[in-house]
Amino acid sequence: MTGETMSVPSYVYVTYIRAGAEQVWEALTDADLTARYWAHANVSDWRPGSAWEHRRVDGSDVVDVVGRVIAAEPPTRLVVTFEDTPDAAATRDPSVVTFLVEPHKDIVRLTVTHENLPNVEMLNGISHGWPAVLANLKSLLETGEVLPQAPWEMSRPQV
Repeated sequence: MTGETMSVPSYVYVTYIRAGAEQVWEALTDADLTARYWAHANVSDWRPGSAWEHRRVDGSDVVDVVGRVIAAEPPTRLVVTFEDTPDAAATRDPSVVTFLVEPHKDIVRLTVTHENLPNVEMLNGISHGWPAVLANLKSLLETGEVLPQAPWEMSRPQV
Protein backbone atom coordinates (compact mmCIF):
# COMPACT_ATOMS: atom_id res chain seq x y z
CA MET A 1 0.00 0.00 0.00
CA THR A 2 2.93 2.33 -0.46
CA GLY A 3 1.84 5.72 -1.74
CA GLU A 4 -1.86 4.98 -1.27
CA THR A 5 -4.06 6.97 1.07
CA MET A 6 -6.97 5.50 2.94
CA SER A 7 -10.27 7.05 1.96
CA VAL A 8 -12.38 8.24 4.88
CA PRO A 9 -16.10 7.77 4.22
CA SER A 10 -18.52 10.68 4.35
CA TYR A 11 -20.88 10.90 7.30
CA VAL A 12 -24.63 11.21 6.74
CA TYR A 13 -27.25 11.74 9.44
CA VAL A 14 -30.99 12.05 8.84
CA THR A 15 -33.60 13.14 11.36
CA TYR A 16 -37.24 14.17 11.15
CA ILE A 17 -38.40 17.24 13.02
CA ARG A 18 -41.90 18.50 13.71
CA ALA A 19 -41.23 22.04 12.52
CA GLY A 20 -41.36 24.19 9.43
CA ALA A 21 -38.42 24.58 7.06
CA GLU A 22 -38.06 28.24 8.06
CA GLN A 23 -37.82 27.27 11.76
CA VAL A 24 -35.09 24.73 11.02
CA TRP A 25 -33.21 27.22 8.84
CA GLU A 26 -33.35 29.81 11.61
CA ALA A 27 -32.12 27.23 14.14
CA LEU A 28 -29.13 26.48 11.92
CA THR A 29 -28.19 30.10 11.20
CA ASP A 30 -29.26 32.20 14.21
CA ALA A 31 -26.36 32.61 16.65
CA ASP A 32 -28.66 32.88 19.68
CA LEU A 33 -30.50 29.67 18.78
CA THR A 34 -27.33 27.70 18.02
CA ALA A 35 -25.99 28.86 21.38
CA ARG A 36 -29.00 27.25 23.08
CA TYR A 37 -28.77 23.76 21.57
CA TRP A 38 -25.06 23.56 20.62
CA ALA A 39 -23.31 25.60 23.36
CA HIS A 40 -21.67 27.47 20.46
CA ALA A 41 -22.90 30.48 18.52
CA ASN A 42 -22.65 29.97 14.77
CA VAL A 43 -21.74 33.48 13.66
CA SER A 44 -21.95 34.65 10.02
CA ASP A 45 -24.02 36.71 7.64
CA TRP A 46 -24.62 33.40 5.79
CA ARG A 47 -23.89 34.77 2.33
CA PRO A 48 -21.88 32.59 -0.09
CA GLY A 49 -18.19 33.37 0.33
CA SER A 50 -18.61 34.74 3.86
CA ALA A 51 -16.72 33.35 6.83
CA TRP A 52 -18.50 31.63 9.70
CA GLU A 53 -17.32 30.82 13.22
CA HIS A 54 -18.41 28.23 15.77
CA ARG A 55 -17.81 30.31 18.92
CA ARG A 56 -18.11 29.01 22.49
CA VAL A 57 -20.72 30.72 24.67
CA ASP A 58 -19.02 29.92 27.98
CA GLY A 59 -17.58 33.43 28.19
CA SER A 60 -14.24 32.48 26.64
CA ASP A 61 -15.25 33.41 23.06
CA VAL A 62 -12.96 30.59 21.87
CA VAL A 63 -13.64 29.66 18.24
CA ASP A 64 -13.51 25.87 17.82
CA VAL A 65 -14.48 25.64 14.15
CA VAL A 66 -14.11 28.05 11.25
CA GLY A 67 -15.26 27.89 7.67
CA ARG A 68 -16.75 29.59 4.67
CA VAL A 69 -20.29 29.58 3.37
CA ILE A 70 -20.32 27.76 0.03
CA ALA A 71 -24.06 27.94 -0.63
CA ALA A 72 -27.06 29.37 1.20
CA GLU A 73 -30.53 28.71 -0.22
CA PRO A 74 -32.99 29.59 2.56
CA PRO A 75 -34.81 27.69 3.89
CA THR A 76 -33.72 24.42 2.31
CA ARG A 77 -29.95 24.16 1.74
CA LEU A 78 -26.84 25.41 3.52
CA VAL A 79 -23.32 24.28 2.60
CA VAL A 80 -20.26 25.31 4.63
CA THR A 81 -16.65 24.32 4.95
CA PHE A 82 -15.80 23.00 8.41
CA GLU A 83 -12.28 23.26 9.79
CA ASP A 84 -11.92 22.05 13.38
CA THR A 85 -8.14 22.49 13.39
CA PRO A 86 -7.55 25.93 11.84
CA ASP A 87 -3.77 25.39 12.02
CA ALA A 88 -4.11 22.49 9.59
CA ALA A 89 -6.13 24.55 7.08
CA ALA A 90 -2.99 25.41 5.13
CA THR A 91 -2.03 21.76 4.67
CA ARG A 92 -5.35 20.15 3.74
CA ASP A 93 -8.70 20.89 2.19
CA PRO A 94 -11.44 21.55 4.74
CA SER A 95 -14.29 19.16 5.21
CA VAL A 96 -17.71 20.23 3.90
CA VAL A 97 -21.06 20.08 5.69
CA THR A 98 -24.34 20.20 3.80
CA PHE A 99 -27.63 20.79 5.62
CA LEU A 100 -30.60 19.79 3.48
CA VAL A 101 -34.02 20.78 4.86
CA GLU A 102 -36.88 19.03 3.06
CA PRO A 103 -40.37 20.08 4.18
CA HIS A 104 -43.31 17.68 4.06
CA LYS A 105 -46.62 18.87 5.53
CA ASP A 106 -45.97 19.49 9.26
CA ILE A 107 -42.45 18.04 9.41
CA VAL A 108 -39.06 18.36 7.79
CA ARG A 109 -36.43 15.81 6.98
CA LEU A 110 -33.05 17.27 7.93
CA THR A 111 -30.10 15.55 6.30
CA VAL A 112 -26.61 16.51 7.41
CA THR A 113 -23.81 15.27 5.16
CA HIS A 114 -20.21 15.79 6.29
CA GLU A 115 -17.75 15.09 3.47
CA ASN A 116 -14.04 15.34 2.69
CA LEU A 117 -13.08 14.19 6.17
CA PRO A 118 -9.31 14.33 6.63
CA ASN A 119 -8.95 11.30 8.90
CA VAL A 120 -10.69 8.58 10.89
CA GLU A 121 -10.29 10.59 14.11
CA MET A 122 -12.51 13.34 12.74
CA LEU A 123 -15.01 10.75 11.49
CA ASN A 124 -15.15 9.25 14.98
CA GLY A 125 -15.60 12.68 16.57
CA ILE A 126 -18.42 13.83 14.32
CA SER A 127 -20.10 10.41 14.51
CA HIS A 128 -20.59 11.16 18.21
CA GLY A 129 -21.13 14.91 17.84
CA TRP A 130 -23.70 15.27 15.06
CA PRO A 131 -26.33 12.92 16.59
CA ALA A 132 -26.01 14.70 19.94
CA VAL A 133 -26.29 18.21 18.48
CA LEU A 134 -29.18 17.29 16.20
CA ALA A 135 -31.08 15.55 19.02
CA ASN A 136 -30.80 18.77 21.03
CA LEU A 137 -31.92 20.83 18.01
CA LYS A 138 -34.92 18.53 17.48
CA SER A 139 -35.87 18.77 21.14
CA LEU A 140 -35.63 22.57 21.12
CA LEU A 141 -37.79 22.96 18.02
CA GLU A 142 -40.41 20.41 19.09
CA THR A 143 -40.71 21.26 22.78
CA GLY A 144 -39.19 24.71 23.18
CA GLU A 145 -36.54 23.26 25.51
CA VAL A 146 -33.16 21.66 24.98
CA LEU A 147 -32.48 18.24 26.49
CA PRO A 148 -31.96 18.26 30.29
CA GLN A 149 -28.33 17.20 29.90
CA ALA A 150 -25.98 18.04 27.04
CA PRO A 151 -26.05 14.85 24.94
CA TRP A 152 -22.45 15.28 23.73
CA GLU A 153 -21.29 14.91 27.33
CA MET A 154 -22.48 11.30 27.44
CA SER A 155 -19.66 8.81 27.43
CA ARG A 156 -19.21 6.98 24.19
CA PRO A 157 -20.00 3.27 24.11
CA GLN A 158 -16.86 1.16 24.12
CA VAL A 159 -16.50 -0.85 20.93
